[in-house]
Amino acid sequence: MHTDLKREHCSPHAAHGPEVLVNAPTPYYVQAGPLVTRFNSLFGKLARVGISLAGSAELSVRGRTSGKMQRIPVNPHRYEGVEYLVSARGHSQWVRNMRVAGGGELRVGRKVRAFTVVEITDPVEKAAILRTYLEKWGWEVNQFFQGVDAKASDAEIRAIAGDHPVFRIVPASR
Repeated sequence: MHTDLKREHCSPHAAHGPEVLVNAPTPYYVQAGPLVTRFNSLFGKLARVGISLAGSAELSVRGRTSGKMQRIPVNPHRYEGVEYLVSARGHSQWVRNMRVAGGGELRVGRKVRAFTVVEITDPVEKAAILRTYLEKWGWEVNQFFQGVDAKASDAEIRAIAGDHPVFRIVPASR
């Protein structure tokens, strides 16, 4: 299944014409291949009908250009009593949409939780969250962390932290 992945670096500046810096860094992103996309679709459908695999849920976030709700299975992660979303694949479409939308919904069956997010940028805080995320979900996501796993040094985790956006989930007030 892991051979079905291809690595892409997507530049947010790609459509800007001559002002683009040729050597500008591009955000890290590992795109899912067709087989992984089918599995993700299945996991999303399972969460939608109420079957959560190891704590997975379906994320809905409004598309930044289409305005339509986009759905993707995610692994919400609890650290020190607070829930987070971590993008193992990097600066994906849901991350870009989340930054614009500022929140979304998590669904498992009929239970739908609306939320807003705060993106974590502090490197020390982010590294601690990523370490515990890798402890719990490493069996599924280690291949996206460039050889870094939960046993890596703090410096190694901080070195890849910029490639993996982390959002603190803030439950919407009722």
